[in-house]
Amino acid sequence: MDVTLDIGSLRALGRDVLTRAGTPADIAACVAEALVRAECDGIPTHGFSRLPNYADHVASGKVRVDAAPAVSRPRPAAVLVDARCGFAFPAIAAGLDAAMPMARTQGCCVLAIADSHHCGVAGHHVERAANHGLAALMCANTPAAMAPWGGRVSSFGTNPVAFACPRPSAPPLVVDLSLSKVTRGRVMAAARRGEPIPEGWVLDPEGRPTTDPGMGLKGTMVPMGDAKGAALALIVEILAAALTGSNFAFEGSSFFLPGGEPPRMGQFFLLLSTDAFSPDFGPRLEILLGHMLGQAGVRLPGDRRLARRSQAEREGVTLPRALYEDLLRRKGG
Repeated sequence: MDVTLDIGSLRALGRDVLTRAGTPADIAACVAEALVRAECDGIPTHGFSRLPNYADHVASGKVRVDAAPAVSRPRPAAVLVDARCGFAFPAIAAGLDAAMPMARTQGCCVLAIADSHHCGVAGHHVERAANHGLAALMCANTPAAMAPWGGRVSSFGTNPVAFACPRPSAPPLVVDLSLSKVTRGRVMAAARRGEPIPEGWVLDPEGRPTTDPGMGLKGTMVPMGDAKGAALALIVEILAAALTGSNFAFEGSSFFLPGGEPPRMGQFFLLLSTDAFSPDFGPRLEILLGHMLGQAGVRLPGDRRLARRSQAEREGVTLPRALYEDLLRRKGG
């Protein structure tokens, strides 16, 4: 049977696994909190299923946890964070701490994160900015998984894009999507279960559609929107990698394998003070959202996540027993 934990116990388990692997306590707490939030929002592909990989990366030195992120301000409305091959979460947190006040003062601020790692649920980072009254756009590159349209060799990652903005009397609107038709984590989960996947998710190494997740993992992911999605993935590589001096997707090592060099991925944020551009932003946004919700069958992006989050706070989070037992072993319990 699966195992259900309350949020506090889940958080402690995550911290213990990471500290046992060699992560300093403050970094372990930051990373564990990000994974807990993913589980609470019903996104297990970015939750505790990642924890064994993270711990292995710490133990092998693929994630370097011996130095704090370095924050600089190269221009009045620009923040650059060198993650120093450590976890993305503390680097992004430090960058937002510096960039959000600048966005409120200057009207906008660009935040770039260099030489980083897996950034988890992109929507959570922009949601934090929206909770501080800012509109935020984020993108991140990830290790190679998707070919340019018409190609067979992966040039891009699945490269998530996320956006959030505040609402006057409701939680922030959050949009979070991968530029592949599905996340790579869903294909990996199907491979572990030995189950086929729908045609159209992946291509095999010869560029042919396949329902075999194992062949898809050896081949490439299909971009959302076909050629248009591949073009968007190219834009993400430029903003997240070329602009930050980080690795391109095809240069970075895997998030899932324990060995090799640090992946050195990048993340890019644009933060906007809505008041600087329009004092009527909030009411105008509600007119748009109201027009959408006035149509039968329409829901706002993120509504399901909020419902799952509320349920998790009441009922806890369920982990597969095999994963739970692996984590117990790793924490020495």
